[in-house]
Amino acid sequence: MTTRLLIIAAFVLFSGVCLADIVGRASVIDGDTIEIHGQRIRLHGVDAPEKRQPCFDAANQPYRCGQEAAMALDEFVGQSPVSCREKDVDRYGRIVAACLVRGEDLGHWLVRSGHAFAYRRYSSDYIGAEQEAKNNRRGMWAGYTQAPWEWRRERRDFAR
Repeated sequence: MTTRLLIIAAFVLFSGVCLADIVGRASVIDGDTIEIHGQRIRLHGVDAPEKRQPCFDAANQPYRCGQEAAMALDEFVGQSPVSCREKDVDRYGRIVAACLVRGEDLGHWLVRSGHAFAYRRYSSDYIGAEQEAKNNRRGMWAGYTQAPWEWRRERRDFAR
């Protein structure tokens, strides 16, 4: 019985070591990545267009929707502290986290505003928010854009 309690206590004590909370003022790197205290954080469950990725508005005019997503995220976060709950580490060594600012989930806000896609490959958390953005033609859904993962894949294939 004592050994079992020690094992449970050790699990509870050390389970928090892998998953960390990061809180502080965020710098926006791009539409789905921020930095807090020198830590790069990839927002969980979302994929924003790349900075140089073109989108087309309702008049079929090109614009840089990835750059627009980054600027919108920067404006939304402002000077407010951001609180992130680590969920994973990606293949580039970035922390993948769900982050809140003023009580609002950044991933949800980005997708609902039409600045990012629900990244179904990793999460189903924001599918409803994406459908809402599409239905209301918000952000990039007012026109057309390619999914960022497809845009990146085409660039990799072309480079080969």
